Amino acid sequence: MNLRTPELEAVLDDVVARQPSVGLAVGIVRDGGLAAFRGHGLADIRTATPITEDTTFRVASITKTFTAIAVMQLRERGLVDLDRPVNEYLRAYRLEPTRAGSSPATVRHLLTHTAGLAEVAHLRGLVEPDFGESVPAGEPLPSLASFYGATLPTYAEPGTRFVYNNHGPATLGQIVEDVTGLPLHEYVRAHIFEPLGMTDSTLVRPPPGSARLATGYEIGSRGVRRPAERDMVTTGAASAYSTPRDMARYAAALLAGGASPHGRILQTPTLEQMFAPQYRPDPRVPGMGLGFFRYRAAGHDAVGHQGTHPGFHSQITLTPDHGVGVIAFTNGSHHPDFWLPGTVARLLGRILAIDDAPRPAPHHPEVWADLCGWYRLDARPTDVRLRGMLGAGVEVLVRRGRLIARFLTPIPALARGFELEPEDARDPYAFRISPPDEAMEPIRLVFARDPAGATDRLCLDIMPLVMRKQPAATNPRRWATGALGALSAAALATAVSQR
Repeated sequence: MNLRTPELEAVLDDVVARQPSVGLAVGIVRDGGLAAFRGHGLADIRTATPITEDTTFRVASITKTFTAIAVMQLRERGLVDLDRPVNEYLRAYRLEPTRAGSSPATVRHLLTHTAGLAEVAHLRGLVEPDFGESVPAGEPLPSLASFYGATLPTYAEPGTRFVYNNHGPATLGQIVEDVTGLPLHEYVRAHIFEPLGMTDSTLVRPPPGSARLATGYEIGSRGVRRPAERDMVTTGAASAYSTPRDMARYAAALLAGGASPHGRILQTPTLEQMFAPQYRPDPRVPGMGLGFFRYRAAGHDAVGHQGTHPGFHSQITLTPDHGVGVIAFTNGSHHPDFWLPGTVARLLGRILAIDDAPRPAPHHPEVWADLCGWYRLDARPTDVRLRGMLGAGVEVLVRRGRLIARFLTPIPALARGFELEPEDARDPYAFRISPPDEAMEPIRLVFARDPAGATDRLCLDIMPLVMRKQPAATNPRRWATGALGALSAAALATAVSQR
């Protein structure tokens, strides 16, 4: 908080110098507005348009926070009860229970990604762009009623597991439409964007040729390429466009309890409820609020959300107790979904002038035997984002006198394993993993025990995910090793027989 402007500028210079990006915008929000900003690179390569505070980016999943606020506005008006079944408000389609007699999914479940919905709504989404949730830019968007059909099935008992997806927030957007009679984009414009003075924000694609609209790029093995432009059917989850200037106004209002010089979007107690933990599989992890992820950013409680769309990545992270936030957007980089959140968290730490270096904690080898084993990811095969990131789960083992966690995934960097570093001197079951890229935040994980005192669960803080300990005989790595061994033996036998 006590950094002088030249120091802020130096911090931002350091951020933009660390990661190759076609365009990158980073802003620091405090005292009601954009306290510092750095734009780097190009919004469009062909026209050599530079990044500015008024460049329009796709902010993708940050849209989910707008939709969540819209629902909470309806709750303040007494039109929606968070703990009533979703189907009491839906008119366009219904949520189908996982089985007869299941508890109904509530609005609160949708807000916390615990309604039991899968990541992919249709199996064809496994082979289609954006998991089947988008159409080529300019084509008419189908309604959610036609996209889902009469029902959207659930696959788990509501409230029992966290699965990040677009269908819950899209359904929240449908609730807004069904309750108010307004298209979601009109409601959000009138009740969120206009009251905050966000005049350059929209849930509808800007018209072709918009001079300030950034072009999305990706950096691959052959340099920069431009992915095909597509529009999202799941509007309430991923369709927003905004500028750093507008997003700073949004962040400032969230830090100020829902109010801005232009107007108020929520009462302060309502916003505090959205930031508080609503789903937390273990009290040692931050958990999920209502529409907002909860973090430990640079040693402080924080809330925010990330946005990812082909060619665009964004992050908003706020520390409400300190009145400081950081916003960041890129329209072309290499895997920014990995480094952008960590970069924002580290920037927050420097702004708050704190020492975020982890404090040393002792190892407790006496509990390692109880921790070792494999922990299965509680996800369906169609939860492709989770599967792609974490594979089948995590294997915990001792290697060269160190406790190691390695992900059961074909990705070599994750499969090699990471040392589990003690996180808390008072808790031998709390650890962190330091990623090889210093731009990434450490991953924190804790082991939980059953009533008998035996370790039976592993909980992560990057999302409030739970992995459950499984019998050693079911470890997929053993299957793979056995299969490779059998193939090797068969190959050797064939070679010997052919001598």
